[in-house]
Amino acid sequence: MYFRGLVLPLALLAAASSSCKKAPSADAAATVNGRPISFSELDKNLQAQFGSASDGENASEDHRQIRRLEVLRILIDNEIMLQRAEKLGLLATDADVEARFNEFKASYTTEEFDRQLKSRGMTVSDLKTQLRRELSLQKLFNKEITSHIAITDADVAGFYNANKNNFNFAEPRVHLAQIVVTPAPDPEVRNLKNDKAQNDEQGRRKIEAVLARLKQGEGFDLVAQSYSEDPNTSPNGGDLGFVPESALEKASVELRRMVAALQPGQISPVIRTAEGYRILKVISKEPAGQRQLNDPRVQQTIRDTLLNRKDQLLKAAYLEVARNDAKVMNHLARNISQNAGRP
Repeated sequence: MYFRGLVLPLALLAAASSSCKKAPSADAAATVNGRPISFSELDKNLQAQFGSASDGENASEDHRQIRRLEVLRILIDNEIMLQRAEKLGLLATDADVEARFNEFKASYTTEEFDRQLKSRGMTVSDLKTQLRRELSLQKLFNKEITSHIAITDADVAGFYNANKNNFNFAEPRVHLAQIVVTPAPDPEVRNLKNDKAQNDEQGRRKIEAVLARLKQGEGFDLVAQSYSEDPNTSPNGGDLGFVPESALEKASVELRRMVAALQPGQISPVIRTAEGYRILKVISKEPAGQRQLNDPRVQQTIRDTLLNRKDQLLKAAYLEVARNDAKVMNHLARNISQNAGRP
C-alpha cells in the first residue's frame, strides 16, 4: 500500500484528469466512451501498485503483461465510474481535494512525504488527481448506492435467528490488536511509512521507539498502520479480532497470563517471540455464553454485516450495468491477442 485511506477497490493512480475528453491516440492502452487511458498512465499505476516488482528481473514477459491487463481493467472500471460521477455533477471540488491532501500530508514529515512520492514515481499533482478520483467515487457510491440501503429490525432479527450459534461463545474471548516488528529483511512488507527493520538490533530499537510513541498517546491503530510489519493486520490498524483464551494458552501460558492482567484499552510491554517483537493491545473482553439479540453490540455487528453485504452486492451490480452502457476499447488486450504465437 502507499498512502493511508487510498483503499477504494476501483481507485488507482491516474496521471491525467478525466474532466475533459481527448481524442484517441497511438498511446492509448484503452478508451472509454472515446476518452483514452494512456500507456504512460498504465505504467505509472503499475509502479504505484507493485513498485519495482512490476518489472523485476524474475518476472516473465507473460507475467508482466498479465499484470498490465489486470491494472488496465481496474483503470477502465475507474474511468467508467468517474464518467458517471461527472455526468451526475458529483466530481470532487478543489476544496475537497485540498482538504484531503492536507490531511494526508500532516501525518508525515516533509522528508517522509517526499520519499513516499519518489518511491512510487508520483508527483504532488499525481496524488491530488488520485484523491480527486477517490473522493468523486465516494460521492457517487454514497448517492447512488449506500444512501438507499436500509437495514430493518426484521432483517437484524432474521439474521440473528439464522445464526444464533455464532453468538454463543464456548469460552471467554479477547479482542486484540498487535504491532509486529521482525528482524529479517522482507521486501513484501509495506506499511504506511515504508519502514522495515533489517536486523535484530534495528528491530529492537524500532519496537522500543514504537512503544515510546504509544506511551506518549499516539493512537495504536495509526502506529500499527504506519510501522507494523505484519502484512495481514497492519492495514487494519493491527486488529487481530477476537481470540479465544485457549488459543492464547496454546501459544504460551505466560502470554495468556499477561493478556488476562491487561484491562481493555491497555497495551502490553514488548514481547519477544521467535518471529521478532510485538506489542499487544486489549480492545475488549467477552465472557463465555449466549449473546442475546437485545445486546447493542450484537445488533451493531449484524447491521454492519448486512450493510456491507448489501453494499458490495449493489456496487458490483452497479458496475456491471455501467460496463454494459459504456463503449470500451481495450487496445492492449487486442494487441496481445493479435500477436499471440508470433515470435
